[in-house]
Amino acid sequence: MPASTPIARSKSAALARILDSIPKGYHRYTSGTVPASKAISLAKKFHERYAIAASSSKRITRKKAGLANALLVMFWPENAERVEWLMLVTNGKGFENEQLQDITSKSRLTWLGYEFVRRAERGRTAWTCRRPQSEMTEHYELLASLCSTRKYAAVEALLQRLANQPGYHGVREQTWQLGQEAIRRGYQGELPFLFFMQKISHGDRLVINSAGSTSQYIALT
Repeated sequence: MPASTPIARSKSAALARILDSIPKGYHRYTSGTVPASKAISLAKKFHERYAIAASSSKRITRKKAGLANALLVMFWPENAERVEWLMLVTNGKGFENEQLQDITSKSRLTWLGYEFVRRAERGRTAWTCRRPQSEMTEHYELLASLCSTRKYAAVEALLQRLANQPGYHGVREQTWQLGQEAIRRGYQGELPFLFFMQKISHGDRLVINSAGSTSQYIALT
């Protein structure tokens, strides 16, 4: 099978890949942006240096040799001029030239407008993402302003827009809290349904061929 890495066309797909990967030991990271015209070249460079598209068996071999494994998360919407990328890395050697940060540090990973946090779930630690506190403060202030002037149609629209954002546990919990605050301030409308995030594809596959050959996309179904 040719080496490949997924390309996330939506934020949900990109966030899902991160949340699925952290429990597997991918807790170090570095990130950046690149013009869309150079995104494929970047993915190929990272594969040549760090085997970001390695197979499962290759990753086991690297781990036994004391080498770190890495994967590349790329948020590349259709027609986007720039691509956001995040490389996740396990423990091990081989990344001495990269300035890696740790997801478990006090300085939380914040990417694509969401921060990643740990939470307790049925006696174990799970990861979720949520809106940063600065954004939540803005939502509370806007909600207070709208309710004080009885602009309840705008309150309904705000709550529905927030409910449409990726339905991870942390995001749903924040949206629920905002709904309760709206009710406390006099809103009597129906609160929007909060959808759970279903298991989704990590994106379209970018096949990374050998050096000098052409990379290609394979759309995942």
